[in-house]
Amino acid sequence: FRSDEIMPQILVPLANGFEETEAIAIIDICRRGDIEVIVAGVDSSTIMGAHDISINTDCLIEEVNVNALDMIALPGGWGGTESLASNKTVQSILKQMKQDDKYIGAICAAPYALDVAGVLSDNFTCYPSIENKIRTQGYDKNTDTVIDGKVITSQGVGTAICFALEIIKTLQGNDKYLKIKKEIIAKC
Repeated sequence: FRSDEIMPQILVPLANGFEETEAIAIIDICRRGDIEVIVAGVDSSTIMGAHDISINTDCLIEEVNVNALDMIALPGGWGGTESLASNKTVQSILKQMKQDDKYIGAICAAPYALDVAGVLSDNFTCYPSIENKIRTQGYDKNTDTVIDGKVITSQGVGTAICFALEIIKTLQGNDKYLKIKKEIIAKC
């Protein structure tokens, strides 16, 4: 393999209470953009979303090869976010990704889990009101998706497709981003 033939790899960790639309948007859109997506379960291989939709994960969070990852992207949902914020393995992966200067993404409530790990950038967005659990300084309520260094944050279900497209742009470039955006008729 030439290095340019290897697909970027992202980790999407899921915990019970995750926001289904956000998780599926990240997984689906990124796979369309030729990104290998590993869906890892926290505590179990079948995870129940906030709206009673269950997902069978690819593996457990402890089985993930962090060194092979290019990015970690956390979906929101307060129940899932609280678990991601308190899970030692997820927190360790977030810290390692920051230390290795790799990409980190979070949407909706999930920037809270980044804040707990100490990896949230100065400028961020999140679901309105979650900033009160993080900090108001650097919070941008007017921008759907905020990119600050290697951290990408977004507001919620309504911004999930655009968030996933930003991941494609970041990892696969503008041409792939524009191709997928056109194919799915995205308005971002």
